[in-house]
Amino acid sequence: MAAMVIAAGLAAVAAEAQQGNTISVVVSGLRDNTGSVRCGLFNSAATFPKNGQEFKGVEAPIANLTATCTFTDVPPGTYAVAYFKAVAGQTKMNTGMFGMPQDPYGFSRNATIGMGPPSFNSAAYSYAGGATTWPVTITYP
Repeated sequence: MAAMVIAAGLAAVAAEAQQGNTISVVVSGLRDNTGSVRCGLFNSAATFPKNGQEFKGVEAPIANLTATCTFTDVPPGTYAVAYFKAVAGQTKMNTGMFGMPQDPYGFSRNATIGMGPPSFNSAAYSYAGGATTWPVTITYP
């Protein structure tokens, strides 16, 4: 019984420690204030940057040609972000032949695409917790 109480207490401490852990991704280089920017926070190479497999996802409005995607309650770990400029109601980035993006897009660390998306490691940051900001610039196809 005591072990369960201690385990529950440790879980509460871990959950509390995540509160205030915030990653803000500031997207600049937007050409207009229409639509929004949709961002996915990924925590593994196996899921990056696959649609619907993000650890957390957010949508940010565009104002003054900038959007800030804010991920809250993020535990320490290694993360990469993929994002794109969306029109109203759009939830998935449009791609053309060979999967090339048709919408403005980008990745954390401003990682670039080659014959496909960048690797998780080229876009990833090690995150120790607290509040941090990752500035990025959007790329237009």
